[in-house]
Amino acid sequence: MKKAIPLMIQGTHSDAGKSLLTTAFCRIFAEDGFKTAPFKSQNMALNSYITKDGKEIGRAQGIQAEAAGVEATTNMNPVLIKPTREYEAQVVVHGVPLQNMYAYEYRKDFFETGREIITKAYEELASEYEHIVIEGAGRPAEINLNDRELVNMRVADIAQSPVILVGDIDKGGVFASLVGTIQLLPKEHKSKVVGVIINKFRGDLSLLQPGLDWFEEYTGLPVLGVVPYLDDVEIDAEDSLALTTYPTLPNPAKELDVAVISYPRMSNFTDLDPIRFEDDCHVRLVTKPSQLGTPDLIILPGSKNTLEDAKYLYETGLAEAILTKKNKVDIAGICGGYQILGEVISDPNEVESTQKSVKGLGLLPIETVMKTNKRTERVTGRAILHDESYQIEGYEIHMGETTSTKPTVHFAELNGIKEGAVFGRVIGTYIHDVFHNDGFRRAYLNDIRQQKGLVPIKKTFNSRARKEESFQKLAAHVRKAIDMKQIYEIMSEYKK
Repeated sequence: MKKAIPLMIQGTHSDAGKSLLTTAFCRIFAEDGFKTAPFKSQNMALNSYITKDGKEIGRAQGIQAEAAGVEATTNMNPVLIKPTREYEAQVVVHGVPLQNMYAYEYRKDFFETGREIITKAYEELASEYEHIVIEGAGRPAEINLNDRELVNMRVADIAQSPVILVGDIDKGGVFASLVGTIQLLPKEHKSKVVGVIINKFRGDLSLLQPGLDWFEEYTGLPVLGVVPYLDDVEIDAEDSLALTTYPTLPNPAKELDVAVISYPRMSNFTDLDPIRFEDDCHVRLVTKPSQLGTPDLIILPGSKNTLEDAKYLYETGLAEAILTKKNKVDIAGICGGYQILGEVISDPNEVESTQKSVKGLGLLPIETVMKTNKRTERVTGRAILHDESYQIEGYEIHMGETTSTKPTVHFAELNGIKEGAVFGRVIGTYIHDVFHNDGFRRAYLNDIRQQKGLVPIKKTFNSRARKEESFQKLAAHVRKAIDMKQIYEIMSEYKK
């Protein structure tokens, strides 16, 4: 049986650019005619992706599969870890929640099971594809954790894969971090590192050349490329570090000010991306009452622990600040944000929290009870806005079951089933990616514009086309910076 030729991308630290470079290689190999798949054995993220068969994987692997032009499956990310509270996380195996575990439990009790799950998933994937681009996590030089790690060099061993180490020069100290990482690897794993890529470079490459020459002489490893900083590629981020790029202050140059309530366990923040890309919108994060100001739209995004985040809003004064805007601005809640907009959230079985019940903001006549079963499903239907309906698609992923406490207008109809709630200028829905639907998004924003006395904007962008353009742009950018001929030679030689 033929097996895929793998290539693994590891980094000197989180946010070095592993996910983006993995995405780029997935698209490059696909463009070069190879049936290609991404693979990340174990992903820790609150941004997830729903496969066609209704299973949950890390969002990065879903996006990487799209870049490769293939359908995402759970074999591409067999283990997903979703933090719920301090030191505890929900462990999702092949897209289905297994159980909540504390960090020490996971490390002690899940290691052997996890290794078996990961090995089988990789082998099945390798039998179906020609190339597999494997993404590591964090860094491989965690000497206190490496005896039971399941995502870096142990996966390189399973896949018998060469490893490219990525360093982020934008953060400084790139040569020290590259050399230090390599030096901390045991001998058998040092030999797996076939070269390095320096990422996020700004400036004159000739000034960096002496450092590149020194590195190659000192380590004996080639610098396979220096990738310039790319700040305008619009591909879904997974790491919450991406939130550090969001502003917190209004921008007077933009006609619509959109305030996103940022609670500690915010999830699926990529729901916000299409609004960020609209020319008339300024999207900012709000973490304290003094930052709220006078926005035109307040968005409460998803949450992995709705009860704790609702409690956080009251403890910080954000709840009171939001309530002062009632009937003055538009407010939208997605998934956990939808639940928080209701009257009460209950968790009798402590699915997410030790809190049995927490008061919501009371802006929607609904109440939510957390259930032990998680709903994960792609959905299609029509959203209703002022008696006009708009075709939408997205996905649901939640543990809660929400019911109305009194008759209310529903937000959408999905296969004949009423979904969400609308009450005055407040809307709530479980549908993630709802703002990725171009017609609905522009109509909703135009409604807010008209309330401000602004002329509606007819033109918007095509979300799908924009994503495809971003894949192409990213691949071209990386191709230009990296010696792909050398990459192919390394992969071919390593296979032998």
